Amino acid sequence: MSSPAAPPPSVAVVVVSFLDSLTRYVGVPFEAVVVDNASEDGSAAAAAGRPATPKVIANAVNVGFARACNQGMRATTAPRVLFLNPDATVTGGAIEVLAARLDAEPDVGVVGPLIRHPDDTVQVSTGPDLTLANERRQRRLVLGVRERDQGALREAAERHGHEHEPDWVSGACLMARREALEAIGGFDEAFFLYEEDADLCRRLRAAGWRVVFTATAEVRHELGQSMRRTPERARLEYHRSHLLYYRKHNGLFPQCALRLLLLGRGLGGLASGDRPRRAAALALVRLALGRV
Repeated sequence: MSSPAAPPPSVAVVVVSFLDSLTRYVGVPFEAVVVDNASEDGSAAAAAGRPATPKVIANAVNVGFARACNQGMRATTAPRVLFLNPDATVTGGAIEVLAARLDAEPDVGVVGPLIRHPDDTVQVSTGPDLTLANERRQRRLVLGVRERDQGALREAAERHGHEHEPDWVSGACLMARREALEAIGGFDEAFFLYEEDADLCRRLRAAGWRVVFTATAEVRHELGQSMRRTPERARLEYHRSHLLYYRKHNGLFPQCALRLLLLGRGLGGLASGDRPRRAAALALVRLALGRV
């Protein structure tokens, strides 16, 4: 007697690397794809041998996070797509909760979970649309959490202690409805690293989809791996993505104001006696004076 056919996958998991926790914590039929962005640590070969990752896309060069996510999405077919950073770890039941939240209301286009640092403190993973004023407040909160300021920790816990509809949720872990992603063309591949999540959520909202944060699903995230591996490159891409976001969404005056801020920061860094820092400062000056 033949065994019953396996149910079709209900969730596609896209990881720009490989994640062991998938096999332990996913309780729904799923398909997974690993997009290896020209890593040199054997990630692609390791992923290819895992039963939980039947598909591996090995890029010859680093094409950036947004493009890699789109590659993974297009290589899968499930109606829900979970995008997961390689340094994020899902916990038991999290994927099922996110999938159920999408299913509960058909106009929810994306849902993000509660994200915790490895020491169990709450990570700031939601926020308002990017403006100079909003980013100043957001940065103060993020730095306060990083320094373990008790007031900032309480504020982060309160913000992320209940379901709400922020302007964006973090791309470290978010689940999106495939229909919604396809309606807006997925991630904007002009973003190489950073702010692709805020841009995605803003475009989804503009297209009529809702963005939801739920505190009932949790993941752990080792924040800042890209910054630690290549800090100067990552920092420059961070500024480049900000300029791109402002050019797309915020108009001429805010974009000029941001360029002036970056120009001042770059010019100040040119006075450094450290050659790598001077090189980074010069790159920032050129970025501020150029066009994204």
